[in-house]
Amino acid sequence: MTLSLDYAALSDVGRVRRNNEDSAYAGPNLLLLADGMGGAAAGEVASSAAVQVIRRLDKPGISGQDMIEALAGAVHRANERLSELVEEDPEREGMGSTVTALMFDGQHLGMAHLGDSRAYRMRDGRLYQLSHDHTFVQSLVDEGRISREEAFTHPHRNLILRVLDGRPDSDPDLEVLDVQAGDRLLLCSDGLPDYVTDDIIATSMAEGTPDSVVVDLITRALEAGSNDNVTCVVADVVETAGPTAPQLVGAAAELGQGGTGRPEPTIEVRRAGEGGAHAAGGAGEEDLEHLRYAPQPPRRFRWLRRLALLVVIVALIGGAGRFAYSWTQQQYFVGTDGDNVAIFQGVDEEIPGINLSHIYEVQSVLVEQLPRFRQDALDQNIQADNLTDARNIVKELQTIAAECAKADATPTPKPTPTPPRPSTPVKPTTPTTVKPSTPTPTPTPTTTPSLPSEDCGGLR
Repeated sequence: MTLSLDYAALSDVGRVRRNNEDSAYAGPNLLLLADGMGGAAAGEVASSAAVQVIRRLDKPGISGQDMIEALAGAVHRANERLSELVEEDPEREGMGSTVTALMFDGQHLGMAHLGDSRAYRMRDGRLYQLSHDHTFVQSLVDEGRISREEAFTHPHRNLILRVLDGRPDSDPDLEVLDVQAGDRLLLCSDGLPDYVTDDIIATSMAEGTPDSVVVDLITRALEAGSNDNVTCVVADVVETAGPTAPQLVGAAAELGQGGTGRPEPTIEVRRAGEGGAHAAGGAGEEDLEHLRYAPQPPRRFRWLRRLALLVVIVALIGGAGRFAYSWTQQQYFVGTDGDNVAIFQGVDEEIPGINLSHIYEVQSVLVEQLPRFRQDALDQNIQADNLTDARNIVKELQTIAAECAKADATPTPKPTPTPPRPSTPVKPTTPTTVKPSTPTPTPTPTTTPSLPSEDCGGLR
C-alpha cells in the first residue's frame, strides 16, 4: 500500500523580532525546515538558500536507501551555496542555518538533520522526537550531567554546536525511518520547543487537521513568551491522496524566491495587557502584520546570546587551564635553593606571568658536598615521578655527600719505612757459621673504604 502526505506549513516572526530568519517547505515528497542565524540579514539569506537548494528533492522516484544519498548530496550542495554567498558578501561571514528534512517515498522516511530544529512523530497517541539536538545543553544531557527537565530551562540551551555554515565539516545526521498510516509528523524551529514542553506539543498534535495544528502550536509558543521566530510543518500519513500543491513559508517566501500553495492560516494571539485577542488581517483594532514588523525595543537577545557564547568559551578555556595547572602541581623535581638541595613542586617551565613551580621542601644537603657531576645534574634539575621518588633521590644524594665527606676526612696512611739492608759481613779468619738475618717484613698500609674515585673526584 502506497501512502501519501496531507500537510500544512506556517511561520510566524514572533513577538520581538522584526525579521523572520526561518524558512520551511512542505510538498508531496519532502518536508523541510531551516532556521537561519547571523547578523546583517544573513540569517534570512542562509535559511532561504538552504531551502531553495534542498527543496529540489521533492519529486517521485527516489526511494529507500537512495533517499539518504539524495539528502546527503542536497545538504552538501546547500552548504556550498552558503559558502558562495559569503564569498559574494564578506559581511555574511558567520551566517548559518539549521536543516531538518524528511523525504517521503510512500513507504519510508529519509531524515537529514543538522542543528537544533526538531522532527517529531506522533504514533498511537505518543510523541517521539526523531532528531537529536546538536547543542551544548544536549551534550550535557547525553553525558548525564543534567536532566531533560533541567535542559528545558538551561540558560545556554540555544548554544548550537553544529550547523550548515559553508564549512566542509557540516555533515548532517542521516537515517531511514519507518512510517505507517495514522502517523503525524512535525518539523519545528526552536522557537516552539524552547518555550513549550513536549506534553503540550503532544496535546496539540493529538487533535485537529494539519492546518489547525500548526496554528495552535504557534499560538501556544507565542502565549508562552517565545521571543524567537516560530515555524511549524505538520503532515499526516494517510491512505488517500492529499494535497499536491507545495507550500513555501518564512524567509524563503518573503524574499520572493518562491510562492506558497494554500494561504497561510490566520493566528489569533492574546498579548499581555490587552483586553482581548486581535486577529491578523484587520479583524482587530491593530493589524497583526503591522505589530510584527513595527519597530521594537532594542534587540537585547542577540547580544545576550553572544555574551552567553563568550561566557561558555571563557569557562571552557578556564576549565582547561585549571586542569593543566592542577596537573603541573602533581609533578616534582629536585634542584637547588641557594647552597642547599631542594624538592620543587610543579614543572620546570616558564610562562610569562605564571609561576609553574615552587619550593616544596629544602633539604640539609649542601650542594658543595656533592661531586661535580652531581652538582651539574642539580643545576639542570632532576625529574621525579612523584613526591616519594623525589625524596628517594634526595636520600641518595645525602648518602653520596656523607660518603664523600668521610672519604675526605680520613688521612691517607703512610707506609712504615723499610730498614736498610745489612752490609755483607767480612769473613773472619777462622771460618764460622753465620746465620743469615731474617729481613723485617714491610707492613701493608690500611685505608678506609670510600666511593670510587669518580664519585667524589670533583671535591679533591
